[in-house]
Amino acid sequence: MLFALLLPAVMAAREAARRTTCVNHLRQIGVAFQSHHDQVGSLPPAWQLANSDKRFAYGWATRVLPYLEQEVLAKRFDFSVRPTLAMEETTHPSFICPSDIIEPAFDLWSEPLGEESHDAPPTMPPDDGSAEPIIRLPSANYQGVFGTAEADEAYEPSALADASFGEGSVVHNRRVRFSDLERGLSNTLLIGERVMAMVPSTWLGVDLRGEDSTCRLVGSAITQPNCTPCDECEFGSRHAGGSQFAWADGHVSLVSDDVDSATYQQMALRDSQ
Repeated sequence: MLFALLLPAVMAAREAARRTTCVNHLRQIGVAFQSHHDQVGSLPPAWQLANSDKRFAYGWATRVLPYLEQEVLAKRFDFSVRPTLAMEETTHPSFICPSDIIEPAFDLWSEPLGEESHDAPPTMPPDDGSAEPIIRLPSANYQGVFGTAEADEAYEPSALADASFGEGSVVHNRRVRFSDLERGLSNTLLIGERVMAMVPSTWLGVDLRGEDSTCRLVGSAITQPNCTPCDECEFGSRHAGGSQFAWADGHVSLVSDDVDSATYQQMALRDSQ
């Protein structure tokens, strides 16, 4: 009986500690973004293609490693080519929320032909067993805020023809400066959480032939955090009541699961409208 009484309190204390760690990780990443902006004059791009292999895109996190006291790891990258096998499974604790149930790495499979099917987890191989994963990637819980559009549509004809595609702070097709965030830094989302059960994500980069490839690096504020049903590109966490976000001014706060969808979308936009 005593154990039954104490267990909820112990579990609550553990989750409180994990949540604090998650907040600290997001705050460190937010500060790293600010340092990158100070040094380079803009925020890191959502992804950037390898010079000699346009099928691989390095993620935004690889650009902020020097500002997370990871200069040694950053120097191992040659952004002209895809990462080596040794780099593909380099898990980094700064990009992991300890509240999530997460594997250190996952296999990225090719996009299925024809209509997408969301009936099976995105890490599962085709039923015929004949396919092989394209690449194995280190897991991560934190994604850049791409806006309200789904990033996995970035290379579709409609998106390529739309110069405004990607309305958030972390996008692939333009330089974004803090001065571009018209709603103010304290009112603009920068980095958010996603649990592995939604779609396994990474900090390293992706092969663009993979299923939901660019959504493994960034997320979109379309409905609400932890919405049901939810698009795979959205945000979600295992924290009670909502998901943690780092804002452009560096502060971190919980965005409620019950937030008004229109307000939530506005938080994810560069423009004030």
